[in-house]
Amino acid sequence: MRYQTAVFDLDGTLLNTLDDLTASVNAALSSASMPLRTKEEVRQFVGNGIGLLMKRAVPANTPQQEYTRVFDAFCAHYQAHCNDRTTAYPGILSMLSALQQCGVRLAIVSNKADFAVKELANLYFSDIISVATGEKSGVRKKPAPDTVFRALEELGMPASSAVYVGDSDVDIETAKNAGIPCISVTYGFRDRAFLLQHGASVLVDDADSLFTAITGQRMIKE
Repeated sequence: MRYQTAVFDLDGTLLNTLDDLTASVNAALSSASMPLRTKEEVRQFVGNGIGLLMKRAVPANTPQQEYTRVFDAFCAHYQAHCNDRTTAYPGILSMLSALQQCGVRLAIVSNKADFAVKELANLYFSDIISVATGEKSGVRKKPAPDTVFRALEELGMPASSAVYVGDSDVDIETAKNAGIPCISVTYGFRDRAFLLQHGASVLVDDADSLFTAITGQRMIKE
């Protein structure tokens, strides 16, 4: 086995959450009569946590008090609607099951709000992934390596056994800061050219290729 542990980003890597994120961003903006954002704009805004997502979404020079109100509206809406149109990317569920059967230990580490990470992980991966963590107060978020190290500690696995899998420049930097390799997926929120520009060294285009990059083996289809 090439790696004994695989730590995954969530949005744009395991789940396509963009429609629900866009809907919640626009519900929050609408509540304050602010201009709405397109899905492509939201795609570029995500990756650094929901605080920065909403700072990017509101108009420039929005007063802090108004930003806070819009941020709270986003959190409330997303908590209620985080799985309206979210889906797992093609082949991801079978790929994760195959990794589990091979004995690879699995975790999710995301900059998404911790409440949403845990809810979505429980909905989609409860029988496959036992460790899932998101952005929490008092813990440095990605690209700091803190949440990756915490996940590895919970799994009881050393960093030397692990690879990080993500779809963004933040994920590439996170893996570098944690001192572990990174596999970048091209089907998520950032394209191949962007990932290469930001230092990606191993890129995969689909779930089958991701399984091979992690294990060194081809996935056997049932």
